[in-house]
Amino acid sequence: MTWAELHTESEKLAIEAQLALRAHNTEQAVGLYRQAAEVEQRALEQIDISKVRTRGITAVSAVALWFKAGVYERAEQLAYLMLADSHMPDFARVDLRDLVQAIWTEGSKKKAGVTFIPGQVMVSVKGGEVVTGGAPLDLIVDKVQTIQSMFYRTIEFLNGVSHRRVGRPTKELQESCRPWLFQSAPGSYQFSVAIQKPAQTDFFKEDMEPERIAQHFLEIVSASSGDNTAELERLVPDETYRSTFLKLVRNLAPTGKTFDQIELRASGETRPIALGVESRSNINQQLRKKSALPTKEEVVTEELRGTLRAVDLDKDWLDVVVGGVPMHIEGLQDAVDDVIGPMVNRSVIVRAVHTSKNKYKFVDIELAD
Repeated sequence: MTWAELHTESEKLAIEAQLALRAHNTEQAVGLYRQAAEVEQRALEQIDISKVRTRGITAVSAVALWFKAGVYERAEQLAYLMLADSHMPDFARVDLRDLVQAIWTEGSKKKAGVTFIPGQVMVSVKGGEVVTGGAPLDLIVDKVQTIQSMFYRTIEFLNGVSHRRVGRPTKELQESCRPWLFQSAPGSYQFSVAIQKPAQTDFFKEDMEPERIAQHFLEIVSASSGDNTAELERLVPDETYRSTFLKLVRNLAPTGKTFDQIELRASGETRPIALGVESRSNINQQLRKKSALPTKEEVVTEELRGTLRAVDLDKDWLDVVVGGVPMHIEGLQDAVDDVIGPMVNRSVIVRAVHTSKNKYKFVDIELAD
């Protein structure tokens, strides 16, 4: 058989594997992925070394399919073989190294003695002050906390929990679905996040698919960062949840001062979701479309740039210091703890309406640094 015939057959088997996964036929899906990997590796062997790009794409595909089949030894062996090949193109080398790291992470998860929900998210922070294998600690801690909040929110949303405005997730959720951080391959600054599997088999609702948590998380990030509002509304019909997800994704996106881009992708995948400065602009446009129009007592909307010093969601106010002058702003509307809490003592931009009574009414807040 030719490369084209083998590659087409492999794609067909991989699609059948995806459908089996969606139907919760995990054992069947694994078997199909294994068949797809075997066929794709045979296709790889048919390609002349002069066809550099086709060979690179097929090599990455074969390794990824072995990974999805859970045959990590075969995946790692093939990845090393291709990395040692001087004809392998640069783009394929990057993807192969990422796949090797995903394989190592799976090994680390097994050694941890903890069971994890299928699927993990690989995160890469790039540009600005970030260097290969290193980044400012406060930057990474901030992004990790935001991703943790988004995972908890995703689980709450999928599990039918009412939108939480104040406080942390329930103790049961935090202990049952504990996020784990794994080291990832150097190249910018990278890490991966996996969710611990609850000990209670009935923790999730019957119609909830735990293996979809990571994928749903990534779909929400992708829909939030683009300009397709219909897709986000389909994924998250609840408006309060949708607003919170938009603001959390905005917190992930760069301002362009400290770093330039953050990429997120599913383990075993090579196409990331990239958030850049333009993503923050897209999200702001979505949020401003939903902002309430001023009443006739409200005369002008201002942007206050300063340091957030205090916030009290229960009493509905925050204090921001602008040029050494404290400003008191009321009416926080649907602001939530895990969006606004990490901003305390950070540089922020607050949009507020200056009323005729010389008071400020809250509209929105985002990080300025």
